[in-house]
Order: sequence, then structure tokens, then C-alpha cells
Amino acid sequence: MPGKKSPLGMFAARGLVERRKKFRWSDTYYKRRALGIAKKFDPLEGAPMARGIVLEKVGVEARKPNAAVRKCVRVQITKNGKVVTAFVPWDGGLNVINEHDEVIIERIGGPEGRAYGDLPGVRFRVIMVNGVSLKAVLQGKKQKPVR
Repeated sequence: MPGKKSPLGMFAARGLVERRKKFRWSDTYYKRRALGIAKKFDPLEGAPMARGIVLEKVGVEARKPNAAVRKCVRVQITKNGKVVTAFVPWDGGLNVINEHDEVIIERIGGPEGRAYGDLPGVRFRVIMVNGVSLKAVLQGKKQKPVR
């Protein structure tokens, strides 16, 4: 009778647990999570939001099948100096933001930390400008402070 692939019997649990641990490393999602790959290469360093300074306003062309120029800004993150592109949401959002403004960015919610929707290479969006919510400024509820 040939040998079995997995341990059997009364004291087999440890062998089964060790095997499972070994084989989990072939799962890409487990490996990325266990080694902290996303945190290592993430401009926000695992944080949910980050403060940064606007370097320039840019227009990013939408991916096919859409044809549009999405309004974005290049932001230098204060805590580590990395430069990222952040999407500016809502109609007229870019008119509120000027260069050298202080903004707070958050992840835009695409798959596995990648780009979102029809925006190539854009993984973040602006939520606050100079300490005031961008939405509140656009709705006319608050004034944007001048720095």
C-alpha cells in the first residue's frame, strides 16, 4: 500500500497545520498581505489619508470608451515627499484649488490599491482644501481660507 499524502491518525493535527501554512504562500493575496507589500510601496504608508501641497493642476485623459479630460492635481505628500496624482471631484472642484494650497487626499477605492474607473494611474482623490471640506466650499456653505 503506497504512502498517504497527508498525515492521518490521532496526532495528525500539527502536520496538517504545518502543511497548510506552507501552501498558503502560493496564494498571491496571502503573500502580499503577510509580507506587507502594499504598505511598503504605498505613498500613504498604510494611512487612510495624507496631507500634501498642490504642485500643479493637470488634466488626465479618461480611458476608452470614455472621452473626457478628468481634472486632477499633482500633490507632494508632506510626511515623505512623494508626489502623487489626485483626482478633484465635483463640478468646478478645480476652480477652488490653487497651486501651493494644502490638501488632504484619500484613496479613491479601486481594486487592490490600483487605479479607479477610467482614470489611468490615479489612485487618490482630494477631500479637503486648506482645512475645509471641498464639498462644503463648492456648495457655498464655507469659505476657503487663503494661506
